[in-house]
Amino acid sequence: MRLTDQVLSQCLYDPNTGLEVDPARDFGLSKRKANSRLKELRKALDTEQQLLWANSGPAILIWLQGPDCSGKDGAIRNSLRGLNPQGIRIHDFKKPSAAESKLHFLERYRKQVPTPGRITVFNRTPYEGLVSDFADGYIDSLEAASRLQQLMDFEVELARNNIHLIKIYLHISHDEQKKRLIQRFLDSEKHWKISAADLSGYKNFVATQNNWQQAFSQSSPASSPWYVLPANSKPVRNLLVCSLIAQQLEAMNLQWPQPELPFAIEDLDE
Repeated sequence: MRLTDQVLSQCLYDPNTGLEVDPARDFGLSKRKANSRLKELRKALDTEQQLLWANSGPAILIWLQGPDCSGKDGAIRNSLRGLNPQGIRIHDFKKPSAAESKLHFLERYRKQVPTPGRITVFNRTPYEGLVSDFADGYIDSLEAASRLQQLMDFEVELARNNIHLIKIYLHISHDEQKKRLIQRFLDSEKHWKISAADLSGYKNFVATQNNWQQAFSQSSPASSPWYVLPANSKPVRNLLVCSLIAQQLEAMNLQWPQPELPFAIEDLDE
């Protein structure tokens, strides 16, 4: 069902190759086969999620990053489909509001960390406050270094609180981004997705990739690595994301709680 640990390990960020890995890589999976395996995996994931919910101790936090049109929304929708919505939280972090800009850059993320037993996804990550703010000139190199350290400290804090972090970057090619932007123009039902920022993101694609690569090289320790997932193929992308969640749940080796029961079956006959 889920992709093997060997396959997933090939998606770990490697400073020697960076983002030069092939975003069209499919690990030998056709779209049909990837969709079939994803469907079966979601069934198994449903049981694992119930175990997480029942234990009400550990939690999973997924940080999902990627360029415009990389499919963050689609990955969330397809990977978590069918799970118990009571145990799922999705938070979409757009550009900070005027009020949020006056707060510490991590404040709005801290407010949304998962409570015990839940799976939470951040659509866009706290690293925006490092990569984007530095690229846009809102912070200088000294402040960027300070924020990087604060991010690493935040990750340690999450682990200490039994929150298991999965950091994901959806990697697409520039050509694939252009293809998906054109598709949005040709489909009137997708016009609402188009913004002025898409054009800027497309024109600055290479520079933005370089900025993120630099961040990854400084923030991918073995204890909390970045996974760079080839995302040109949507079915493969979805299977990879779902497999990473399943891998984390399996590693927890959760068992059904066996509390002391408050009454006996015989009490029902009284």
